[in-house]
Order: sequence, then C-alpha cells, then structure tokens
Amino acid sequence: MTQSFTSLPQELQLATSAHVKYIQSLDSRKDEYDYWLTEHLRLNGLYWGLTALHLLGHPEALPRAETIDFVLSCQHENGGFGAAPGHDAHMLSTVSAVQILAMVDAFDDLETRGRGKAQVGKYIASLQNRQTGTFAGDEWGEEDTRFLYGAFNALSLLGLLHLVDVDKAVDHIAACANFDGGYGVSPGAESHSGQIFTCVAALTIAGRKELIDVDRLGRWLSERQIAGGGLNGRPEKKEDVCYSWWVLSSLEMIGKTHWIDKEKLTSFILSSQDTDKGGISDRPGDMVDVWHTCFGIAGLSLLDYPGLEPVDEVYCMPKSTIKRVLGR
Repeated sequence: MTQSFTSLPQELQLATSAHVKYIQSLDSRKDEYDYWLTEHLRLNGLYWGLTALHLLGHPEALPRAETIDFVLSCQHENGGFGAAPGHDAHMLSTVSAVQILAMVDAFDDLETRGRGKAQVGKYIASLQNRQTGTFAGDEWGEEDTRFLYGAFNALSLLGLLHLVDVDKAVDHIAACANFDGGYGVSPGAESHSGQIFTCVAALTIAGRKELIDVDRLGRWLSERQIAGGGLNGRPEKKEDVCYSWWVLSSLEMIGKTHWIDKEKLTSFILSSQDTDKGGISDRPGDMVDVWHTCFGIAGLSLLDYPGLEPVDEVYCMPKSTIKRVLGR
C-alpha cells in the first residue's frame, strides 16, 4: 500500500513542538506525586524521552552535560546502573544507560568518569545463566527474554558481545518459539508482541534470523491490527500505541511491513496525541506518558512519516547513532 500523508486531515499532523516541550517538562514536575512514584523508571524514562527527541530532530532539547552527569550518577561499582541514584543495579537500567550514552556520544565519559565499558560488560555477562543461556534482570534471578535482548543490545553497542555465550542464548530463544511463529517470555509461554520483538531483535543481532519462521510469524503479527487501525499485543486485546513499535519493528526485521494497513496505523497514532500540551497516550482520549510518546514516534518513523529521523528497527535508536557506533 502506498502511504499518503497528504490525505490526513490537519488535526492529524504530528505536533512536534508540543511533544518537545512535553518531554522537556518531565523533570520539572518534582512537586507532583507521580514524579516520585515513577522514580524506579527514571533512567528508562530518560532513554524514552531522549530517543523521541532525537527522532523528532531535536537532540539538543535536553542538556547533554546534565544528561551524562545523571547517567553516571546511577552507576554502581560492579558496572551496572540503577534506575536512579541509590537504586539497585538492573539489566534494564543498564541497557538504557548504554543507549543514552551512545546517543549523546559519551562512551569516552564512561571510560574517564565512570567505571568503564569493560566493567559494564562484566556486569551484564554475570547475569547470564550459563546452563540455559538466558539472562536475569538482576542479582535476584528473575529471567526473561527482555533481559536477553537487553544484554545483546548493550553488549553489541559496547563491542563486548563476545563476553557472553551467544550460541547458548540463541538456543534459548529457539526454545521459546511457538507453533504460531511467535515467541513467549520463556519456553512454553504464550506468544506476545513484546516478547516477539525481543527474540527477533536478539536473533538479528546474533546474525541468526534463519531460525525465524518468517511467513508464520508475519501472519501472526499482521493479525494484531484491529478495525480502528491500531495494533494489539496478543489476540482479543485492545489496541495500544506502544505496539506500533513492538509489532511494526518485528515486521520490519522480517520484511513484512506491507502486510498491514500503514495509513490506518498512522492515523491511530496521531489520534492518540495531545496536540495542545504534547505527548502521546496508549489510545485516543487517554492520559499521555513518555513511554507511549517514545514508541508512538518510533512507530511513525518506521512508517516513514515526514520530518522524522529514521529509527533503527533493532535498537530503537536513531539510525545515525547506530551507524556511528557500529559502522552500519
């Protein structure tokens, strides 16, 4: 299907300036209860906001020096990063820290002012279960394919993927595959769009996409689009803007984005904006948040919406960053 953005009504245009102001305002709400309730997501939130700003073409909207200072203040002696200063180190926070430092070109600061790339890699590698190949989120041992993908993402950006047993991890992903072509959180678990992204992206980083049943998976993913144009995470669930990323990026990696109606999906994402105050919500009429703002804008980038920077479908970062860091 040929995408035609000129056919969209005026109210369905991307409110770029409002979204930039919304993201800039997020750290100024320290008198609000929700600000402190979400402290456990602070570093992740910085990644979501910064990614959205880069894709919107406004990477300078958050001060670089303060961004680097905050990230490094979250690092522990073992190399891992917590969600905020004083929080325990966790895989997801560590991945966000690496992604942020990559986007602002600050790996040198990690070496000179932080614990260094090698220590970060050592921390991530320590979370691999050497028997099953998968990864835990932290020292307490919860395992999930999200953490496996995160490990591959961060280690590949750092040039340290050799620190872990890639083949064993790939075997674990293969064991998570289901009859419908999808992947679950662990072997035997129900297929879910988010877990599909983590598994397909990890296989892509490992160079093992031949293990994917492309046609069967493409069919399952394309069936996630419902009548209103949005995508859901699994059968019989409501549509949600964040799946504009998880589903569409997976389709992009297997070359099947043409199996959905892109114009309807574009309209759904744009209808979920707050065009006055900025931000994107899970679906039209709901409260906005930085998570859905990031993945809504990333979805629009994959849809080739005009004016947006191209997003890398594997890393959910600007392609320009991936080219600079990985040379591709």
